[in-house]
Amino acid sequence: MSSDVIAKMINKDGIQILINLNGYTKGARNEIFAMQPAPIQVSYMGFPGTTGADYIDYLVTDEFVSPLRYAHIYSEKLVHLPHCYFVNDCLQKNRDVLDPHCQHKRSDYGLPEDKFIFACFNQLYKMDPEIFNTWCNILKRVPNSALWLLRFPAAGETRLRAYAAAQGVQPEQIIFTGVAMKHEHIRRSALADLCLHSPLCNAHTTGTDVLWAGLPMVTLPLEKMATRVAGSLCLATGLGEEMIVNSMKEYEERAVSLALNSLKLQALTNKLKAARLTCPLFDTARWVRNLERSYFKMWNLYCSGQQPQHFKVTENDFDFPYNR
Repeated sequence: MSSDVIAKMINKDGIQILINLNGYTKGARNEIFAMQPAPIQVSYMGFPGTTGADYIDYLVTDEFVSPLRYAHIYSEKLVHLPHCYFVNDCLQKNRDVLDPHCQHKRSDYGLPEDKFIFACFNQLYKMDPEIFNTWCNILKRVPNSALWLLRFPAAGETRLRAYAAAQGVQPEQIIFTGVAMKHEHIRRSALADLCLHSPLCNAHTTGTDVLWAGLPMVTLPLEKMATRVAGSLCLATGLGEEMIVNSMKEYEERAVSLALNSLKLQALTNKLKAARLTCPLFDTARWVRNLERSYFKMWNLYCSGQQPQHFKVTENDFDFPYNR
């Protein structure tokens, strides 16, 4: 359907809260929102940043990803969900990674059995020279280590190999594999030792995948939304302090420290694996209740004649039907 027909249909149907799941990504239909067919219009999930659009009232996020001290960089009013704003389907993920007896071997995927493997499964455009230089430093400081990357896209492999070699990294320390289907991707992620995050643009779904696989990460949050999502994911496991750092220097030191202290890393890995079925990050029903609380609050503000405003959703707020 054309955008104007869709907008008229939304308006005729009396839709009260309209959610924009695309933002400025492929397949977006922002012109529908520009016609303002619903009284409340909200940005969620698809675009990790502000739309800059005066026709979007709210951005669903959380206190870590979009702190109020950074509210000036958003055109929307910020809705802070508890824990983490990022939704996960706990029933859809690979259940086999929860079984300690279901062990896959690195050799099944052409990975070296005898190396400490750092991994980053992000698309290559998310990496910049500063983080790649840091990764090269880490590889040079950790004996018998390697960095596992994806051919995502494949054209980047030759350039990154050449760049690493120029930094003094040995060729066998850079490992590339192809992109895998989701279930296979999660299964093989568990074979790495430590995930290294790209600060400039975090993993989002990929971040939840590696945490579900029981793979700890090191992440450095900056200011913009896309740089802070991984930190929120880590916090929602209950182990954020052990995986979040505050500077590039601390990033390098934390990665090296964990790699050289096998007992410390194993303890973190064990805690992460134990938390998967109880932590807020993978509790889908809990997340749904909190999102619906946010919708009730938006609608109540509108019905009382108030303008959109920043607000925080709390799980013990008696204004919401779930708590009555």
